[in-house]
Amino acid sequence: MTTALPAPTTANPLHGAREQLAEACAILGYDQGMYQMLANARREVTVSIPLRRDNGTVELLTGHRVQHNFSRGPAKGGLRFSPAVDLDEVRALAMWMTWKCALLDVPYGGAKGGVQIDPRQYSTAELERVTRRYTSEISPIIGPERDIPAPDIGTDEQTMAWMMDTFSVAHGHTVTGIVTGKPISIGGSLGRPSATSRGVVHVALQALAHSGIPATRARAAVQGYGKVGRDAATFLDDAGVRVIAVSDQYGAVYASDGLDLKALRKHVDVTGQVPGFPGGEPLGGDDLLELDVDLLVPAAVESVIRADNAPRIRARVIVEGANGPTTPPADRILADNGVLVVPDILANAGGVIVSYFEWVQANQAYWWSADDVENRLADRMRTAWRRVLGHATANHLTLRTAATCLAVQCVAEAHKIRGLYP
Repeated sequence: MTTALPAPTTANPLHGAREQLAEACAILGYDQGMYQMLANARREVTVSIPLRRDNGTVELLTGHRVQHNFSRGPAKGGLRFSPAVDLDEVRALAMWMTWKCALLDVPYGGAKGGVQIDPRQYSTAELERVTRRYTSEISPIIGPERDIPAPDIGTDEQTMAWMMDTFSVAHGHTVTGIVTGKPISIGGSLGRPSATSRGVVHVALQALAHSGIPATRARAAVQGYGKVGRDAATFLDDAGVRVIAVSDQYGAVYASDGLDLKALRKHVDVTGQVPGFPGGEPLGGDDLLELDVDLLVPAAVESVIRADNAPRIRARVIVEGANGPTTPPADRILADNGVLVVPDILANAGGVIVSYFEWVQANQAYWWSADDVENRLADRMRTAWRRVLGHATANHLTLRTAATCLAVQCVAEAHKIRGLYP
């Protein structure tokens, strides 16, 4: 086996994703040809998005859509609005989405989209124009049977409504299955907004139990108070876990006896940020990662746990709510230190599971109850946890390596069975 590892780095998520893939290919005995097919996207589109600002000036933005794999079904993945968006980030996120879908037995391949924009600096009307132009530009390659976008950082259900409308107008009829994460009133699924957070907590509780830590005695820190972290903190609190620290991009707060999360929600709704919350002490955002806790949930962005700070991390269990928060060098340090890391492709898969449920409901024009969605989600997450844990234990692997091997094997088998054309 001569699979080449990518050049090491702590910053580029694509290098980290390819390093994880190379390790899995080596364990599975795949040759360089298979590695190269899985390491590179099937299709990439970069588009220019001219935006007429509210003041009449014109600004040119750049957007991407990467479709990593189609072997098991249409591509699936979020749309991110962030100033940090670049093509390598989108490529990495699309690849991780492929493994996530395969691991959870969802019949999709991975995709991802992004626009390099800070949505906080634009009006709602301007964001609508950006979304509609972006959708129009990528419309030849998306569709319910081709590629189904969903919300991600900087986007929400309103963004998905604009995407659905733009695509539908161009096709002359309403196409509810073109996106997931839509508002309920136009075909969204009950339980979708909180699905990723619920999935994180389902797995976190399993990981704590596996580690011999009762939930009611556990202390947790949640890094990132956005789409995933906000609800994850609340659901952990509901399960009896004491959440002692929470952070966002502006800073963090800490309370040794546990934060009042209902009061924190109200504070963030009013002020737009975590710092300044009167029920906790100020804390540096990076310091949160190094607190002495049982459970750490990194739920913000990629590469926050690196070789330089991994030795100082004292959490016994890390459950990755974000995509790619831990770099490969940090992974090795954490494994040597006995930290149980539940990888992103398992831990945060709740979103794509309920997105799949939403897509199925749209195709059937038949809507499920909230209990149906939650019960099916819980069953999928717990089944995947047991499968990954069993494979890791039987083969003396970390949970990440076990999960990646299971996912890569699933996709590689689909490649082999379908064959190459021509």
